[in-house]
Amino acid sequence: MSNDFDAIVIGSGITGGWAAKELTERGLRVLMIERGPMIEHQSGYTTEMTPPWELPYRGYGDPDEFATDYAVQSKGMHFTEWTKTHFVNDRLNPYETPEGKDFQWRRGYQMGGRSLTWGRQCYRWGDLDFGANARDGHGVDWPVRYADMKPWYDHVEGFIGVSGSCEGLPQLPDGKFLPARPLNAVETALKHAVEQRYPERRVIMGRSSNITEMVGDRGPCQNRNICARGCSYGGYFSTQASTLPAAQATGRLTIKTDSIVEGLDYDAASRKVTGVRVIDAKTKDKATYSGRIVFLCAGSVNSVSILLRSASPAMPEGLGNSSGTLGRYFMDHALSLSLSANIAGFDDHVYFGNRPSSIIIPRWINVDEQSRHPEFLRGYSFQGGATRRGWPDNLGLQGLGQNLVNKTAKLGHWSLLLGAFAECLPRADNRITLSTTTRDRYGMPLTRIDFSYGENEHKLLRHALEEAKKMIAPLNATITNESVDPGSGGGAVHEMGGARMGADPGVSVVDGFNRMHDVANLFVTDGAAMSSSACQNPSLTYMAFTARAAAHAVDRLTSEGI
Repeated sequence: MSNDFDAIVIGSGITGGWAAKELTERGLRVLMIERGPMIEHQSGYTTEMTPPWELPYRGYGDPDEFATDYAVQSKGMHFTEWTKTHFVNDRLNPYETPEGKDFQWRRGYQMGGRSLTWGRQCYRWGDLDFGANARDGHGVDWPVRYADMKPWYDHVEGFIGVSGSCEGLPQLPDGKFLPARPLNAVETALKHAVEQRYPERRVIMGRSSNITEMVGDRGPCQNRNICARGCSYGGYFSTQASTLPAAQATGRLTIKTDSIVEGLDYDAASRKVTGVRVIDAKTKDKATYSGRIVFLCAGSVNSVSILLRSASPAMPEGLGNSSGTLGRYFMDHALSLSLSANIAGFDDHVYFGNRPSSIIIPRWINVDEQSRHPEFLRGYSFQGGATRRGWPDNLGLQGLGQNLVNKTAKLGHWSLLLGAFAECLPRADNRITLSTTTRDRYGMPLTRIDFSYGENEHKLLRHALEEAKKMIAPLNATITNESVDPGSGGGAVHEMGGARMGADPGVSVVDGFNRMHDVANLFVTDGAAMSSSACQNPSLTYMAFTARAAAHAVDRLTSEGI
């Protein structure tokens, strides 16, 4: 295999797949580097159709193995005995956190990365979000606004397929949607109760990449809600189902799996990356690949770690760190289970299937002067939904034979959950660094994550709980649990920042097209480039930024040779 390419993409997840697709379709020969093994679409989803009785622990998993090998990953909602191979082994892939400041770094080291296991919620950001830093002075001003991003949101949604409804909300811009899934009976009752009392609030079906109609050769979602096992139908967006086949169809993509990027070689005279240094995950052999441009899409924490490991005499504090901000202003949404409640009065209502998406109550606080709150900045949204329990409600009942069957065949109670996603302010002391004492099994310094939530995030979550209680009050609800605790960072799995975007090279790492200020041919398009967190899921925005950066990179390559 040649070691020279037009472009190198580091990472194969949500942004890596998009970079490979866009660059190959624009005529470049691209090398995609993935640190984990290959997982082929359909044939590689080895547990997708496995029934629980064929698993050693019936889907619940070995608690001892989970405690020793998956202590962090097993805390995630999509982690099960079926899906564990789509998550890293924590024992073999350690990282550091300061004492008393845990961070749950959820990872998937395989082809497709976390595109196989993500929550699939797709929301545009608007000017409320892109202008937030400039308005209140927290963080650096974004060098883009919604008008810059709208055509790229259109481009991405048109390819991946997003189901949803148009609502005309400036704080949650509408997109190009497939038909939305319907609300169930309890959710419909909640919608009526909330919107009658609070005209500025909406209860709507979440906008999801679980498609409701055919998109290309991808079949619609089957409403199984086992997405993290992999989906042979292509019923949700993943690298394997969507962007990888498109890139491969060009004949210009080369894939290198089981290849860990150790660092990037930098030439100070040309201000360019000249090589990508790789360690073979199986043999530990080393190789170097070169490309005219490089896209760093390894996930925010790993991308920043690679840049820090790429320090050189020309850039001793990390590649592209002339501003001193590399690794800083790291964020994750403050996620809290605001409340769960049992809902009475709907026992004559049922629904079909296991819907893989949730409802959302978009942000309504601090969206304009009329909704300004005096005690905190930014805002939050709710996600959740209503479900009806089945036979598990009757676990532990006494009986044998048909008598027990009759008891357990009855439907259980309805429950409603509302979880708050609060915006995390960018703060310099939330940061990613490298360990000064410990190295991993490949000889690289461990990544160190130093993160905590600030008082503003806690105020938002306290406010969210009180509002959630008010919104469910008209229902016949019995609250079974409530919380304002966001837990440790990483729980939302929306880590962002560390190589933030800005117009001023003195206070930011990448420019408005995701190109590093200090490095002429290096683009960072994953979550590391985010300058604020908003309160809605960020993955659609990562994809839009990646597609936009790829178009810009090819234009520069053509006109200037970059």
